[in-house]
Amino acid sequence: MKLEWTKPALLDLESIQDYIKKDSEYYANHFVERIIEAVESLEKFPEMGRKVPEAEEENIRELLFHNYRIIYRVGTDSILILTVIHSARDLSRKRRKPWDVI
Repeated sequence: MKLEWTKPALLDLESIQDYIKKDSEYYANHFVERIIEAVESLEKFPEMGRKVPEAEEENIRELLFHNYRIIYRVGTDSILILTVIHSARDLSRKRRKPWDVI
């Protein structure tokens, strides 16, 4: 399986890194590296994440990593990372869901 990141997901990573960097650049870089490593495990096990409760599509899944939800779409030969969002955010209140955009 091929991994692809959407622009919004890459911006999410950058925002997370910038936020943590206020306290520690080392931990910011380390945390983002660990998110990327978690995502890379999807190449071998694309359905290891659970189905997103707010989504009605079976192929919209998520990995839980610390306080973050890594939401992705499983395709026939690729995995598209849609967003990395803090778990405290309520997706049901968002008008446009990450999986609706692409």
